[in-house]
Amino acid sequence: MAGRGKRLRPQSSITPKPLLTVRGQCMVERIVEKFTQTLPRPVTDGVFILGPGFDSKAYDILDSVCARHSINAHYVIQQEAKGTAHAVICAQEFLDGEGIVVYADTVFDMDPVHNLDDSDVITWVKEVDDPSRFGVAVREGDRVIAFVEKPQEFISNEALIGIYYIKELNKLNSAIQVLFDKNICGKGGEYYLTDAFDLMLNQGLTFRTAVVKAWLDCGTLEAFMETTRYLLQHEPQDTVRPGCKHSVIREPVYIAEDAVVENSVLGPYVAVESGAYIGNSVIRNSIVFESAEVTDAVLNQSMVGVNSSVSGKATQLNVGDHSHLS
Repeated sequence: MAGRGKRLRPQSSITPKPLLTVRGQCMVERIVEKFTQTLPRPVTDGVFILGPGFDSKAYDILDSVCARHSINAHYVIQQEAKGTAHAVICAQEFLDGEGIVVYADTVFDMDPVHNLDDSDVITWVKEVDDPSRFGVAVREGDRVIAFVEKPQEFISNEALIGIYYIKELNKLNSAIQVLFDKNICGKGGEYYLTDAFDLMLNQGLTFRTAVVKAWLDCGTLEAFMETTRYLLQHEPQDTVRPGCKHSVIREPVYIAEDAVVENSVLGPYVAVESGAYIGNSVIRNSIVFESAEVTDAVLNQSMVGVNSSVSGKATQLNVGDHSHLS
């Protein structure tokens, strides 16, 4: 999670993209929780690969996530962005035993994994209509035989989504080291995990795929809104809303337990995060982030950032964190 999420600005200008809240939970917590629920063995340690300049709040959030799930938190800094394989090898001291490598900028849903013991590597995939936009896994039967980045001719529609189980992380470490020793790199001089996995395939290791039920992009403002919309549709909403007074709710709507909504009309497709206040407003298809305030406004297709305030507006807008618009 070393990237800064530039396509999500202004929402990611202060808060790193993986720590943005998506219907009540930040992306990283959704990932951690999903694996604690679906893996056959407990998760004991979380190693977070961060970029330089992450402030103490980011560490506090990650510490809290791990504490809630009884996981030991560790932190590694990727000083330069040299690709996914480079990011992983920055955590070299932890590449031992079994583990999951996951990119922390998407939201996904998957079935429980009942057996991790018949594969050296499991890569989660999602069938897509246009595989030329993605890295794909090529299979013979139930075994992966190759990984191809953005194929121009159809060879597979199973897109790699950036989630991998590795039985022996030291073997991944060795494969990445070969990339550096032989300068096997791709576009922009970056080192890619898929190239390391190709080396492991050539060593005869067994690779299999597992399919996710949903793979939700959060990389752009439009995608973030669409992912929130999907989760509002598919996750149960708590209809006990103690902070909601004299208001009309048009489901699906998420309102955090400690948020306050007064004399307003919300929905459909609205997420109101922890500590937010909404008064005398009409809001639909929008996200109001933590501790934000919206008063006397009519908003549609809008985002109001953390600790920001909007008042007296009838518009579509996107306000970053710690801002004021009236």
